[in-house]
Amino acid sequence: MESAPILEIEGLEITAPAGVVVRDVSLRVHAGEILCVVGESGCGKSLTALSVLDLLPSGLSCTRGTFRFQGRDMSAPSERRALRGRGAGMIFQEPATALNPVYTVGFQIREMLSGLSRAERKERTAQLLRMVGLEPSVAERHPHELSGGMKQRAMMAIALAGNPPLLLCDEPTTALDPTVGAAILSQLRDLAGRGLAVVLITHDFHAVRRMPGRMSVLYAGVVAEEGPIADVMAQPRHPYARALIDALPQAGKPPRPIAGQVPPPGRRPPGCPFFNRCTRAVPACENVLPPPAGEEGHFVRCHRPLA
Repeated sequence: MESAPILEIEGLEITAPAGVVVRDVSLRVHAGEILCVVGESGCGKSLTALSVLDLLPSGLSCTRGTFRFQGRDMSAPSERRALRGRGAGMIFQEPATALNPVYTVGFQIREMLSGLSRAERKERTAQLLRMVGLEPSVAERHPHELSGGMKQRAMMAIALAGNPPLLLCDEPTTALDPTVGAAILSQLRDLAGRGLAVVLITHDFHAVRRMPGRMSVLYAGVVAEEGPIADVMAQPRHPYARALIDALPQAGKPPRPIAGQVPPPGRRPPGCPFFNRCTRAVPACENVLPPPAGEEGHFVRCHRPLA
């Protein structure tokens, strides 16, 4: 019998003053698995992750949906706040703004280590820094003394300090050069190999290709397609997933950008939000959001999925 997912989200809806920004999103991730969440900016990827820990910006709220963590209902905001640290760690997109510039890296890690003696906290801090590829001496340095890649690794050590079973990563390589970013992604693969459940939000499809696990393609707050990474990359079934992959640079071929823009909240059709950019759209697409359909483990929300 398969164990319960570490995190399971069902029917999530997030609303802003302008309208619904995330609609009927369902995601799950198991121990030792990486779930890559992809899509253009403004599609609701970061908001979905922030909602897990009740960290939505002011003015936004979860108006529908359930959250389960290790099989337990954690839908109440207070329950999700309690997950911070020991239940789930989060790596933010900009470590320079997430780290406190006043305190050393070691101090910020040790804040997460309760119930240990001073010597034990020091040793655990050194272990965490080694785990993310940093020397223990980094504990005595302030964030401004570190490079971008070192800051991101320090942020990862803080996120892991509570020994959480779940790691949420919000575009952790965006501000890094490709070599350093690749090292961070390799570290995430290693962590998943040790049993962590990892949710990776990214724009980098080349990074996604190198990841084991599954991917979820979000568009304008809706999950358009979800399935094993290798399957979706090789044979996407939703026109939006296909368009994203076709827009990637390829040797000897010019990229094919997607015409149009992601519709903002308040201007999205009741049906498929990709309707006004899709070359396969029919009238039903504008008015009816199709339910998820497909074989076990790979589904698509489309009236006219690709073969």
